[in-house]
Amino acid sequence: MSWEDELFALFDDLEGQAGALAAAERGAEHADRSRAEYQTVTLASRLMASVGSELTVGVAGVGPVTGTVDRVAADWVLLSAGQHDWVITAEAVRTVEGASVRSIPEVAWSPLTRLGLGSALRRIAEAGERCLLHLRDGSRHEGTLRRVGADFCELVEGDDRRMILVPFGALAAAQSRA
Repeated sequence: MSWEDELFALFDDLEGQAGALAAAERGAEHADRSRAEYQTVTLASRLMASVGSELTVGVAGVGPVTGTVDRVAADWVLLSAGQHDWVITAEAVRTVEGASVRSIPEVAWSPLTRLGLGSALRRIAEAGERCLLHLRDGSRHEGTLRRVGADFCELVEGDDRRMILVPFGALAAAQSRA
């Protein structure tokens, strides 16, 4: 082999090594970028991609609830579970099984999904249905929602029709009893 052939072989080898190093660096950069982008994914965006799917949601003070995701908002999710609907507060969600691997960013959500927990509870109150309020401490109150304020709801409970105020911060879920 002539010295020219050896020199070209050396250049080919160096070029191959440089290409391999560049590919490895691009791979590491891509992995870093993917991790950095994933940190912007919210639980609500994963749940939004799961609308229409059956999930099991672990709820503080309640335990596991299995149902089909009907609606999602930033601070609550609506599950249909048999004859009962569950409005579950996002802060009470402890685990989710069966969620989509995809996510839908908030910019792609309908404006209706920006309605807060109060809006979901007002729909229950307006329907006049009995409901069961599950609190995060595990206690429950059954009755009819009368009114919904900015950060609490009024529940008329029992035969004596006593009024109970439930702060949203204490609420884990509202379950329809219709």
